[in-house]
Amino acid sequence: MSSTFDTVAKIIAETCDIPRETIKPESHAIDDLGIDSLDFLDIAFAIDKAFGIKMPLEQWTQEVNEGKATTEQYFVLSNLSARIDELVAAKSA
Repeated sequence: MSSTFDTVAKIIAETCDIPRETIKPESHAIDDLGIDSLDFLDIAFAIDKAFGIKMPLEQWTQEVNEGKATTEQYFVLSNLSARIDELVAAKSA
């Protein structure tokens, strides 16, 4: 279990009042956890702050809308955590 996932899960639990133990790496933020887009923006803001990054949400949304990506690529928490790790690595490179 990555510490990135733990941090993301904690942020989701606090932001959306979802029991932490129900948040799994394979959870889909929208489909499984029922997080709406406004709550997700709050989560994204908290993630940006916690990791010192800026998630490219507009770009991700556009890719999904254009069929270049699936929502699973960005909103399943294990995948989201991997994207965060990539952004952190890119920032410190």
